[in-house]
Amino acid sequence: MTNFIVKKVAVLGAGVMGAQIAAHCINAKVPVVLFDLPAKEGPKNGIVLRAIENLKKLNPAPFGNKDDAALIEVANYEDNLELLKGCDLIIEAIAERMDWKHDLYKKVSPYIAPNAIFASNTSGLSITALSEGFEAELKARFCGVHFFNPPRYMHLVELIPTVATRPEIIDQLEGFLTTSLGKGVVRAKDTPNFIANRVGIFGMLATIYEAEKFGLSVDVVDDLTGKKLGRASSGTFRTADVVGLDTMGHVIKTMQDNLSDDPFFAVYKTPEVLAKLVAAGALGSKTGAGFYKKVGKDIQRLDFATAQYVTGGAKADDVVARMLKEKDPVKKMKTLRESTNVQAQFLWAIFRDAFHYIAVHGATIADNARDIDFAMRWGFGWNVGPFETWQASGWQEVAGWVKEDIDAGKALCNAPLPAWVFDGRTGVHTAEGSWSAASSTYVPRSTLAVYDRQAFRAPVLGAGALTGATAGTTFFEDDSVRIWHQGTDQKPDDVLILSMKTKMHVIGPGVIEGMEKAIAEAEKNYKGLVIWNADAAEGGAFSAGADLQAMLPLFMSGGVKAIEPAISRLQQAHQGLKYANVPVVAAVAGLALGGGCELMMHAAKRVASIESYIGLVEVGVGLVPGGGGLKEAAVRAASDAKGTDLLQFLKNYFTNAATAAVSKSALEAQKMGYLSQDDVIVFNAYELLHVAKVEARAMFDAGYRAPMRKLVPVTGRHGIASIAAQLINMRDGGFISAHDYKLGKMIAEVVSGGDIDNGSLVSEQWLLDLERKAFMELLNHPKTQERIMGMMQTGKPVRN
Repeated sequence: MTNFIVKKVAVLGAGVMGAQIAAHCINAKVPVVLFDLPAKEGPKNGIVLRAIENLKKLNPAPFGNKDDAALIEVANYEDNLELLKGCDLIIEAIAERMDWKHDLYKKVSPYIAPNAIFASNTSGLSITALSEGFEAELKARFCGVHFFNPPRYMHLVELIPTVATRPEIIDQLEGFLTTSLGKGVVRAKDTPNFIANRVGIFGMLATIYEAEKFGLSVDVVDDLTGKKLGRASSGTFRTADVVGLDTMGHVIKTMQDNLSDDPFFAVYKTPEVLAKLVAAGALGSKTGAGFYKKVGKDIQRLDFATAQYVTGGAKADDVVARMLKEKDPVKKMKTLRESTNVQAQFLWAIFRDAFHYIAVHGATIADNARDIDFAMRWGFGWNVGPFETWQASGWQEVAGWVKEDIDAGKALCNAPLPAWVFDGRTGVHTAEGSWSAASSTYVPRSTLAVYDRQAFRAPVLGAGALTGATAGTTFFEDDSVRIWHQGTDQKPDDVLILSMKTKMHVIGPGVIEGMEKAIAEAEKNYKGLVIWNADAAEGGAFSAGADLQAMLPLFMSGGVKAIEPAISRLQQAHQGLKYANVPVVAAVAGLALGGGCELMMHAAKRVASIESYIGLVEVGVGLVPGGGGLKEAAVRAASDAKGTDLLQFLKNYFTNAATAAVSKSALEAQKMGYLSQDDVIVFNAYELLHVAKVEARAMFDAGYRAPMRKLVPVTGRHGIASIAAQLINMRDGGFISAHDYKLGKMIAEVVSGGDIDNGSLVSEQWLLDLERKAFMELLNHPKTQERIMGMMQTGKPVRN
């Protein structure tokens, strides 16, 4: 085994992308130096310093923890080039001008260390052309590494080697990008705009063309091409505004300059409406106007006919919305094609254009069909890639329809579909691999060692690979949970897995019973228990909390009192996790709210995806945490205080619960105290299960013992009075309602241990009893019942 460790990264260019790439390296604990030009006025590193300040204001936040902004080292090209000699990876991210990039390369290349990898974050310029003028030795270490905006959140990174790039360099970089930065890597060919921007920008141009042809407004098109198609909610025109119309113009120009012999060349013409907006300085979100314009609280849309902004908000026709809800993709595509509704015809046209394009260009832009699908899913936010959609919709029938439209002159060009499309196949993705039009073979998944860390890799529709929902050997399964392991009956694995199956993985009686069963089985036959959900890497929640719907039958039959035994059982199930005789590891990704946060807090260890959004949010439904969350807050505050002023440590936990604060990342959750400093943060959610099992085994092999049950020091009346004084000021100042005050006071009473002396020692059960008593009292309160009903009916918190 040979390690490739990136000890330090340099990012050249502190623009929007460069600065955010630097921020994400800091998230991943990779030291980074950010370069830009020397400022003409003020401090010489002023450009970089301003860029870092701007990062703190960006939304969504580039940093997992804003405090880490100070860790970026600042530099300029005049004084600090020597710093490059200490960097293993140098990423250039300046403006998309070949001449500017070449000038910068001449300046920095003498300072690049002998083994450092040099890469450009260009969104579409030729990597081979960029490397012209390099010594052969540096050419061998140069490649494209194209992040997507915003780089913390977009999963895709395209890796683009040249013919001169050493293969092991690309392998090493893929490993680093995948594990350390959490990316989905797709290797692209060195063709204009690579894969995602080539297919994605073509798709946007085709959509604009078809929208004008069918006479559809931008708001209707965005409603049709957003969530209803399983794509980014911003649709087409809003996405263009967010990306920046000038940026989109640059990408289109790259296609115009380099693809003159492309049969689709006519489509690459800059749409007149786009050219006019750019000329007028209306560049989208960053200038306040583009295809949309915010006027006061209203969002207006551009009317193509008059070039004026008019009232927006129009939606897809109901009949088309119903067509798009059809679960059977074969029926859905057939219905769209055969419908006489203009919006349905528009949708068929954009599907046809995409299928036509990827079939004609698949061989030249990508190694295989899987890479095109992943590029669109990870870079443009599509749930399903274009080849996957075609295959699911009935390959041969759809191919026939596309051919009919080409022959009838309805398509965007007359280039025929390649012969392989009609060779009797049922699609491009199979169990043996995905179709490569370039080599006329099925290409299997990469076998790089980094992918051994992914128990279940990103699925491809049609490949038939096992998923976390079906793989392994099941010990027990019902509608709420699956308890299983990754081995076989003959050769069982040594770590048991509990996966929740409820919607949003909410915790009801079935999940509680599943926890009890899983702990009993793990203690009997396994080294540990991992709580992991099969959709963890696909945007699923860890757990959105207690199942309020499941409480309704109890409430209807026996009133509030009938619910108390269920709350008591939840508390004891969580205590069972904490005091289990084998380590319980919570593998957290996505939302961990309310009861989900409490469940996670009771595990022996947490392994959390960077994109974990954690908090005790019960006050939103007029309740206090009732599953041991406040008890754990008191326990953790006492542990943090180590005999010093307990109240100061308690206030942080109180504030988080009383304000329903939710972390914006796992790093922030550490700062808030929901994750400990010993918990592991994973950047690639596909590695979550692997790392959680490694941790569980390591703890068992190190001689794990359950924690001893200790008494907890509390602040008692002193803590309650101190916190209540602040709450009274907030209530009297009109910042919180009377019911918010009541909730805050009750949280203070629980975390302070109740009406007892400061410094008293209490058991965890004492705190749980206080918590449950407060929960039950609130459940009877009309204001709380209003909040619960409001949340169940609208999904939004009621302020009362």
